[in-house]
Amino acid sequence: MRSLEGKVAVVTGAGSGIGRALAVELTRRGTRVGISDVDEVGLAATAELCRERGAVPHSQRLDVRDREAMSVYADTIVAHFGGVNLVINNAGITIFGTVRETPFADLDKVMDVDFWGVVNGTKAFLPHLIASGDGHLVNISSIFGLFGVPNQSSYNAAKFAVRGFTEALRQEMLISKQPVGVTCVHPGGIKTNIVNNATASNGAALDGIQQVFDRYLTHTTPESAAGAILRGVTGNHGRILIGLDAHAIDLVVRILGPNYQRLFSRAAQFLLRPLTDATP
Repeated sequence: MRSLEGKVAVVTGAGSGIGRALAVELTRRGTRVGISDVDEVGLAATAELCRERGAVPHSQRLDVRDREAMSVYADTIVAHFGGVNLVINNAGITIFGTVRETPFADLDKVMDVDFWGVVNGTKAFLPHLIASGDGHLVNISSIFGLFGVPNQSSYNAAKFAVRGFTEALRQEMLISKQPVGVTCVHPGGIKTNIVNNATASNGAALDGIQQVFDRYLTHTTPESAAGAILRGVTGNHGRILIGLDAHAIDLVVRILGPNYQRLFSRAAQFLLRPLTDATP
């Protein structure tokens, strides 16, 4: 897929952040877009931004955890546009909590959205991407799909799973010579609402940790992330690291191996202190 002009793209989690930036940038490039989110207010705002650029997006509320709804959605998109070329499984959430204190319900919720939502989108759209003759699938993992982080075990588990699932699928498409590129994306600290919308399993207030993330850990704009992702699509890159932090951490983990855990745990003690202090 050397060009996005005239193609059909689907973006989940398009109500804000990277998803919104992707929808807007795709529209700017002449791509017809289908956008979805559980946040209907945010989704409506994204649709309006697309319309301001002369596009008529297909906009629909969608819970990516609902496998049947995702399958119906894929058929709806193909019926509406006549096909689909690019699918970006972007929807995601996080819940803070240690392994000991996180209830199974919170683990299930994060895995259902961040991992199974990606699987549902992949399985529903893959036959259509193959049928297009010029398809590409993008699954959004995270920098937390490269290394473990205290208080983020469920998010780590989901994002590591997305990475393995996506890398396996890319190889399957290569082996079977299917006309579908596959990309796994690892964003670093992006200025999105994922932490602002997060909760804590122990009921702690997250104001302090949100301030830490805003001040120290989020330096890349969603628009910059969207540009990097789409460059990766047109370049058929198997993996995309977004932000200097993602590149730096990837290098450190590769060099240190499991020894990174001692180094990073010290930094985590400082960065996560507001969460500990806010514990009821």
